[in-house]
Amino acid sequence: MSEHTSRLTKLPTRGHLPHPQRRPLPRQTEMGRRRRPVAMLALALGGFGIGTTEFVSMGLLNYIADDFGISEAQAGHVVTAYAMGVVVGAPLITTLTGRVPRRRLIIILMLAFTVGNGLSMFAGSYGMLMVARFIAGIPHGAYFAVANLIAASMADPGKRGQAIARISLGLATATVVGVPAAQWIGSVLGWSAAYGVVAVIGLFCLAGLWHSMPHMTLMPMTRPSTEIGALKNAQVWLTLASGAVGFGGMFCVYTYISWTMTERAGYPEDMMWFVLMVYGIGMVIGNTVGGRLADWNISRSVIAAFLIMAVMLVAFYFASTVAPLAILLFGLVSVGGGILTVNMQTRFMDVAGEAQNLAAAMNQSAFNIANASGAAIGGAVISAGYSYSAPALAGAGLALAGLAIFIPTLLLYRRQLAAAAAR
Repeated sequence: MSEHTSRLTKLPTRGHLPHPQRRPLPRQTEMGRRRRPVAMLALALGGFGIGTTEFVSMGLLNYIADDFGISEAQAGHVVTAYAMGVVVGAPLITTLTGRVPRRRLIIILMLAFTVGNGLSMFAGSYGMLMVARFIAGIPHGAYFAVANLIAASMADPGKRGQAIARISLGLATATVVGVPAAQWIGSVLGWSAAYGVVAVIGLFCLAGLWHSMPHMTLMPMTRPSTEIGALKNAQVWLTLASGAVGFGGMFCVYTYISWTMTERAGYPEDMMWFVLMVYGIGMVIGNTVGGRLADWNISRSVIAAFLIMAVMLVAFYFASTVAPLAILLFGLVSVGGGILTVNMQTRFMDVAGEAQNLAAAMNQSAFNIANASGAAIGGAVISAGYSYSAPALAGAGLALAGLAIFIPTLLLYRRQLAAAAAR
């Protein structure tokens, strides 16, 4: 065969044109300045979807109850099923997937989240919906844990807190935009449509992660035994306790805010969306400020956040009959909560050693424990015959209790650092 004939045999024939090769994804160290903000935006979009589905269910319970012919108390178990998925999935996934590349894992988690919400949309029975909500909740905590660690790893020096705040900003923005929009769609087109909106958000997030997320080569792999090592760390447990107790103060009020505003302040029920929007704006402000404060001083920021929550909750109790002032103070409570969210997440990373994944997930567990306990404590106060604004005082007590746990934890940590430096 001649050289000319040999060259001809290598030319593509009709119907067998070569497929365009996908441009290989860069390693983390090769990521350009343009790709980083796109990747961060994709991660935050995932947080936006998760925040939307977590909070929108509370406003859809009456529609779900009517559709399946069940009581609103039974419909409330839908929220519990999601929370149980979070509590089970967060530590289990982060412990067992330490050797899975972070890019692959974050995509798998968002895929599972999207599937869970898609199943929620098509659930034809109460039991199927319960299962679907549990599935949707499983990747929640692990997603935030991995996303926050990815953001911290991609951050410029001295900007770790701000990078983590950008991911949390997705969740905070959901309370301002995502939840009201999805709830409105659910009220017009049926509750299942709201979960369909979340599934579409998940698909957009998947596309963004697939095309923008680099190979996270600077993030070390870990073994399950290494992650479980976090459970032997007193600082991890004490920080978890501080967050689980202190965050509960915010949920003491949030859970019963509709009754407080309508019964105590005489606020129109059809305007409650504005109250929740103010709360969401406060979370956005708290996350943004909290990221900068975390880069300044984490410990002082946590203390300040607890104090802001405690003071604003007490003020809310006394001002709960004056609607404009109550709404403002409710928003300021969420500012403290937003600051606390970012700084607690950052502190978990500092005290966890090599068990970064499990420790980061435990912050999500603390948040959901606080959600459940705060609602229960607030409900017990109301059941005891006190007014709808009384849970605010219980919430202030929880915020101060969280601070009372955190201060000795901080002193112990400083003593441990000093002892290690002296060796």
